[in-house]
Amino acid sequence: MQRTRFGEMACSIARTMDVIGEPWSPLVLRDVFAGLRRFDEIQADLGISRKVLTERLNHLVDEGVLERRPYDSRPRFEYHLTGKGAELVDLLMVMVAWGDRWLAGEAGPPVLYRHHACGEVSHVDLSCAHCGEPMHAGDVDLLPGPGSGH
Repeated sequence: MQRTRFGEMACSIARTMDVIGEPWSPLVLRDVFAGLRRFDEIQADLGISRKVLTERLNHLVDEGVLERRPYDSRPRFEYHLTGKGAELVDLLMVMVAWGDRWLAGEAGPPVLYRHHACGEVSHVDLSCAHCGEPMHAGDVDLLPGPGSGH
């Protein structure tokens, strides 16, 4: 079955989903962020088929989210986040905050995040880049942007 392509839509959410909307992609990014860099490490952690993992890694490399770096002469590669990929991990951290709040249950969050700047265990919270105030769905109005075509 062919996957629906959203990359041509005038919508940043749709364009982002075109890059990471397949369910395995965010988990691959999570693993690379967590330090699993080699194909076999990622495959073992996720329990994903080799074929699907190869497709996901190729897609994420093609999209400029991951880069391949050789680690021996066979050739074999490690996968590393690019700048574009690191910013996608920021998005995943927002998903973590939501999942921890609504889905973690009594056991609590499965992973904690210590902030380098203050040393405290915390979570991501959205704020306005202009004024620094909290910025959530009820705090904004949607306006057409220059790329909207309207």
